[in-house]
Amino acid sequence: MMMKFNEQTLFCQYYRHWVHIYKEGAIRDVTLNKYHMTQHWLEKLVPDLFLCDLSRTVYQQLINDYAKYHERQTTMDFHHQLKGAILDAVDEGLIERDPTRKIIIKGKAPRAKKIKYLNQFELHTLLANLDLGGDVNWDWFILLVAKTGLRFSEALALTPQDFDFAHQTLHVNKTWNYKGNGGFLPTKNKSSIRKIQIDWQLVMQFATLTKRLPVDKPIFVSHENVYNSTINHCLERHCKKLELPVISIHGLRHTHASILLFAGVSIASVARRLGHASMTTTQKTYLHIIQELENQDIDLVMRSLANLM
Repeated sequence: MMMKFNEQTLFCQYYRHWVHIYKEGAIRDVTLNKYHMTQHWLEKLVPDLFLCDLSRTVYQQLINDYAKYHERQTTMDFHHQLKGAILDAVDEGLIERDPTRKIIIKGKAPRAKKIKYLNQFELHTLLANLDLGGDVNWDWFILLVAKTGLRFSEALALTPQDFDFAHQTLHVNKTWNYKGNGGFLPTKNKSSIRKIQIDWQLVMQFATLTKRLPVDKPIFVSHENVYNSTINHCLERHCKKLELPVISIHGLRHTHASILLFAGVSIASVARRLGHASMTTTQKTYLHIIQELENQDIDLVMRSLANLM
């Protein structure tokens, strides 16, 4: 049912309807949830703001109020989600002028974030102490993520037919809806659809592990409800028992990437293997590792030049 808008329409009402019309069914649930969170903040910050009263000053104040509680990038995302609805309201004649022009984005300073990962020796210690018996368990899941760098949802969605044992490759083309009611979902982006080379040892292990399993059913999902906290607790127990830094399953993905980078694998290759949409994502995520490698390169350059004399 189409809503009719007038001078008595609240901004939060218009935005809710706009999300329903243009976003529901068109974007992934995880992205849609961000629009719903923006709706929540509108109702908290400007519950009585009429759409027709949305001027540049009023909108800037809304952004400023949101920025008191959020980092600058989060505030930018909030602004972009609102802007789409506002520009449509301008096109429909519900707002006279675009109030988002020349907006100034503020926000709290970002917290220092350093990704947690294991070094090569620590990872070797972890993998050497996993319980890799003849039946599927979460230790097998830990091994797989450590050796492939898959996202949690990607690894959950793997079926036996995704393995090409003859060519030592793993085809990633879907995810598992572990935050919802189960079932397969598309990958995060087009770049996430990829083939990953796997080592011969992993080939032999998973060929044996999966030979009696249904070819089109998830290897690690025996029922609908799977929680990442379950696997994270399993990994945490291993780390504490072995006196290793405690990391999460996502930390294993970081471990995989960092080991490849320190081994000299190019950023482009690591980006493709991780399924990043661009190398920029890889560079931003692993900036401190790349900087450390650059410092090593500088030392190598200086030693090489000194040996020329």
